[in-house]
Amino acid sequence: MVLTIDITYSILFEAVTTMLVLLSYQLFHKDILRDGLIYQYLMKGRCLSLTSRLVKTLLYNFIRQEKCPPPATHIFEQHSEGGGLFYGLASGVASGLWSVFTLGGAGSKPGLDQEQNPLPLSNQSLLLLLVLANLTDGPNGCPNPYRQAVTCFKNTQDTSSIPTEQHHTFQINFNSLYTALCDQQRSDQATLLLYTLLHQNTNMRTYMLSRTDMENLVMPILEILYHVEDRNSHHVYMALIILLILTEDDTFNRSIHEVVLKNITWYSERSLTEISLGSLLILVVIRTIQFNMTRTRDKYLHTNCLAALANMSAQFRCLHQYAAQRIISLFALLSKKHNKVLEQATQSLRGTQGGDDSSVLPDYAQDLNVIEEVIRMMLEIINSCLSNSLHHNPNLVYALLYKRELFEQFRTHPSFQDIMQNLDTVIGFFSQRLEIAGTDLSVERVQEVIMKGAQALPKERLKKFPELKFKYVEEDQPEDFFIPYVWSLVFNSGVGLHWSPTGIELFSMDSG
Repeated sequence: MVLTIDITYSILFEAVTTMLVLLSYQLFHKDILRDGLIYQYLMKGRCLSLTSRLVKTLLYNFIRQEKCPPPATHIFEQHSEGGGLFYGLASGVASGLWSVFTLGGAGSKPGLDQEQNPLPLSNQSLLLLLVLANLTDGPNGCPNPYRQAVTCFKNTQDTSSIPTEQHHTFQINFNSLYTALCDQQRSDQATLLLYTLLHQNTNMRTYMLSRTDMENLVMPILEILYHVEDRNSHHVYMALIILLILTEDDTFNRSIHEVVLKNITWYSERSLTEISLGSLLILVVIRTIQFNMTRTRDKYLHTNCLAALANMSAQFRCLHQYAAQRIISLFALLSKKHNKVLEQATQSLRGTQGGDDSSVLPDYAQDLNVIEEVIRMMLEIINSCLSNSLHHNPNLVYALLYKRELFEQFRTHPSFQDIMQNLDTVIGFFSQRLEIAGTDLSVERVQEVIMKGAQALPKERLKKFPELKFKYVEEDQPEDFFIPYVWSLVFNSGVGLHWSPTGIELFSMDSG
């Protein structure tokens, strides 16, 4: 029985690998291919009826996370002694076959791939699943059945599900899949699968958002973003978009502030002995923004980070003191950058009046416009929190009052005058109450004044603004991004798969 299981594992692995090899013609074409012999076989005829079974099997291989069985080098030894020529030949054939089946393939070093990836079948199955799910729709508009299978499957525990005869529908244990996704977020491909399910499978998304242990899923995503300098840009994007999709749900935004975490060892800037998941999420997203400002300067990354914070802002609850400080510190950094670009633009303008080239001015104007958009967004996020949950966030009010001078220059700025009204009201109201309380107040006394004042401030004094809500939408022709990304994962992470880099045209080899 053990021998049969071990051989089955290897045969399954070779079958999955063979399918990846057959589909790998895409690697050697720069354009996204929408046809081909293998493509036609997979999309039509007898293969079509096996769509859901194949996708379900690949998902189960990922869920099981089975380790590679050890090589059986002495399978036939007990028979070879005195067994004559037949047993000798059998032993030789078995040994030869096993050298192929034990995942190294011809010419590879025995055991190397197993050491680097102890879950080769799980890994390879996930890669094939992503390749199949991202195949383009047929040239006649026929939808990709593998993508349909990924987006339509249901929970085996859902008794309300009615069996259907459609090829792309099946049921799978959502709890097991959720657990595997939580455990495997270290890899790009697992994060991409999580994104795919959250974005496209409404059954799975609803299930995930209903979990009471969301920290098991969110924490690995936050670790990816926290170690942004060690991750490739695609992995960071996927992690960030996952957070954006999650923050579209108000229940998620409320519940993450109710989850209390202790001793976050991987967060090194400051010792966090106790903090809510919501405050930690804010800290990590702000850190990602600051990293992007100083290193990559990617507007797309900024936009998604700010959108996630904006979605959460109305439900900010009991913000950790450090999280509140970092929100205001980010605004201070943006303010400093704004002043620097404004000064550079002014100096350049003076230079052009002396006859210098004025072509640099549009660049400064564009930089200034981008920074002012981000500043506006940060003001809207702060305003949203104050307008909707002021009495729940004394630490943010404290940080706001402590750095009130930062906001002076924006009070009369035409781009910020309207949004500054509420901040002015809050700053003025609490400043007055602190003056009445006296001078040389302790931190505890200031917080006490703030907490009492938060209950006394009439809500009607704060101007109503539209609710901040952002929804992730894939760009047109997403295959232009996802197909090269998936095949780069296959190229870099496939076990026992080796293609000549000189022939790769789908993606740039120097981009990693």
